[in-house]
Amino acid sequence: MFVRPYHRRDAEAIVALFFATVRSVNIGDYTEEQVRAWAPAPPDANAWHERMSLPDRATLVVEEAGQVVAFAELLFETGNIAMFYCRSDAIRRGVGSRLYRAIEELARERGLGRLHTEASITARPFFEHHGYAVAKSQSVTRNGVALANFAMMKKLET
Repeated sequence: MFVRPYHRRDAEAIVALFFATVRSVNIGDYTEEQVRAWAPAPPDANAWHERMSLPDRATLVVEEAGQVVAFAELLFETGNIAMFYCRSDAIRRGVGSRLYRAIEELARERGLGRLHTEASITARPFFEHHGYAVAKSQSVTRNGVALANFAMMKKLET
């Protein structure tokens, strides 16, 4: 298992991973209606590739046995972890923590003083474990359906 930068060839695996994770992992904390609104279908891989290739961000993936098992996206200007997803069979095996450490290292290299994210109910304990605090509880709307999440932040020590 290793962390590496995103490549174009990862796009199909990433959109499939996102869709499957929301539908199989987040269903433990959200209703069927909510997960269907969050991920009604696998996203368009070409559109996500365009997004993940922008120069203002970095997308990292965890590869294991030739497959993408996790990915995260860091926006450089704001320090926002915009996406962070692990495949269901990669959860609780240290995959997410390894990916998170790589994201935090990259943020430090870029001189970021803090990181923040909008964590799902499911992801909140993971981010708390890595030193994040909840700034506020909030509700976001996806496809007309409200979903609870948490604005979380962490100051990075220099």
